[in-house]
Amino acid sequence: MPDVFSPFRRKVEKHCTPLPVLERIAQLPDGFMPNIDKQYILDIELSLPKPSPSSFIGGESAALNHLETYLFDWKAAATYKETRNTLDTWKDSTKLSAWLANGSLSAREVIRQVQRFEQTIEKNDSTYWVYFELLWREFFHWLQCKYGAKWFRFSGIQGRKPTTCHDPETFSRWCKGETGYRIVDACMRQLAETGYMSNRGRQLVASCFVHELRQDWRYGAAWFEHQLIDYDVGSNWGNWLYLAGVGSDPRGHRQFNLQKQTEIYDPDGRFRKAWL
Repeated sequence: MPDVFSPFRRKVEKHCTPLPVLERIAQLPDGFMPNIDKQYILDIELSLPKPSPSSFIGGESAALNHLETYLFDWKAAATYKETRNTLDTWKDSTKLSAWLANGSLSAREVIRQVQRFEQTIEKNDSTYWVYFELLWREFFHWLQCKYGAKWFRFSGIQGRKPTTCHDPETFSRWCKGETGYRIVDACMRQLAETGYMSNRGRQLVASCFVHELRQDWRYGAAWFEHQLIDYDVGSNWGNWLYLAGVGSDPRGHRQFNLQKQTEIYDPDGRFRKAWL
């Protein structure tokens, strides 16, 4: 298992053809699910908080419906590579991550449907890029299996300790979206309100946390774990390792210029105005 993405991609990409879909699944045998005696079922009244507004609806049916809409109604896969880094537009990236994370949707099914899109509508660099991003997801999952507990250690998989620390006050300001870096603050408030943040936004706030604020990357990863509706162990911690310079990036340092990124991805300030 390579420690860097490109060699991994070259090894596995040609083997990504999904298995044939089963048209009918055999019925479970009688007695597979035991009868539950009602005397053991407790009637518990719960006072649950009102959920925040979200475009995500749970379950396999909703996942398949969204995949069908994204591909064949919006035909958005044809422009995915160009639009995927926008900060706050529902149609510009696949938005499949939450369903993939909780098992409502499989990567194989996504690939199968993208192949159908390529065969019937269009095949280009953008449709390939959907495969490419799914491979990143697979890469982080397998790399986590390879390194086990090192995945969560300060020194990461490289065994090199970053020159950062944990300051509770600084960490709290970052969580609340009160760092003073407006693009970062907007992204963090979006996360707190919706449970979601774009991939580009996650990179920017993580880069700020590690490089501008000089904080222990593990606290940032743990906050994402606490907040994200699409939390995935491999992808979340793998990306934080990567940004902290102790993961799969052979260069060992990944810092974003926040001013430049703001000019590229929020030139008119619309995203910042929406969340600040």
